[in-house]
Amino acid sequence: MKGNEQILATLNELLADELTAINQYMVHSEMCADWGYDELHEAVEQRAITEMRHAEKLIARILFLDGRPVVSNLNPINIGPEVEPQLRNDLAAELGAVKAYNAGIQLAVEVADNGTRELLESILTDEEEHVDWLEAQRDQIAQMGIQNYLVEQLG
Repeated sequence: MKGNEQILATLNELLADELTAINQYMVHSEMCADWGYDELHEAVEQRAITEMRHAEKLIARILFLDGRPVVSNLNPINIGPEVEPQLRNDLAAELGAVKAYNAGIQLAVEVADNGTRELLESILTDEEEHVDWLEAQRDQIAQMGIQNYLVEQLG
């Protein structure tokens, strides 16, 4: 089925966002593992896996619409040298994703592509959950301090 060119371009932009997030989160996850923060390592790794599933769904949709998935484009990857900057960078990425998915949904509605709209809405729900989790981590750090927070992250 031939898809709308604007939709295909948007899907490829979202794919680049997801591929970027996967890389950023995997590095953050492995850094946390290296530091012994097993709980945080597992949580960030699971978020990366969710982003991989998003990328897979976007690729499938692009192919369904007779488009060509572009997997070689990455946005700047923001690796934090410590846990707090990692969480800040990841939150910024997720907030950007929420904004991008909302714009994609709006475009899908405008061009009457309900299949793409439904896909983007389902991914948006996951991204909003990621924002919620990251904001909760930020709040915990603010309430208990970084040292106490990190003790909680040990395996």
